[in-house]
Amino acid sequence: MIKLYPAAERYSVDRGWLSSHLSFSFGEYYDPANTGFGVMRVCNEDTLEPGQGFGPHPHSDMEVVTIVLEGGIRHEDSLGHTVVTTANGIQRMTAGSGMIHAEYNASKQEPLHILQLWFMPRERGLQPSFETLQFDPEHTLDCLLPVVSSEKSEHTALINQDMTIYLSRTEQGNKYFFEQAEGRHVFLFVIEGNLSVHDVLMNKQDTARIENVNVLTIQASETTHFMLIDLP
Repeated sequence: MIKLYPAAERYSVDRGWLSSHLSFSFGEYYDPANTGFGVMRVCNEDTLEPGQGFGPHPHSDMEVVTIVLEGGIRHEDSLGHTVVTTANGIQRMTAGSGMIHAEYNASKQEPLHILQLWFMPRERGLQPSFETLQFDPEHTLDCLLPVVSSEKSEHTALINQDMTIYLSRTEQGNKYFFEQAEGRHVFLFVIEGNLSVHDVLMNKQDTARIENVNVLTIQASETTHFMLIDLP
């Protein structure tokens, strides 16, 4: 089953300093029929004005991933980290037994464009931790590049859940085949461009939630940048 969620149907928030488009229930938006997908709980596409951000606030028992699309994000936390991550960068935070963090647009001139993703952890009460990494966008060309995974490597951030986040940039006509194991979920997000999954057309900022499809056939209709998440 492939269920399409058009970008225009997302719940949107505009606070002046923050523009946010929500794929799942979050904050003031609550839909009991849309609280998650597999272990995924949040997919917010946020744009923050220069110098603006989220002040110190607590988290616990959640795996938080931030993908920086444009600009730079400054992260500060109760573990002592103060880090700026720029475009083509990933931040991964295990909130675990509890931590406090803050996030700000690191620039005083340019907006910050990010994807904020939250996932339930493999187990509760984990030791809190944080990491950041930069990847070479050339390595996303015409392939599914893993950037977050349950198996740590030099090029992936480690997440405490049986899942992988892939990023890809591809040209018109290029085709991917992705095998979906039984009982797994796939979440697709089109960052730029458009593509088709079997006979379902996805445009810019559309998402899809996919279950019970043995092999996904993904084909770009133009130059396209997209994210694929394989999760339980």
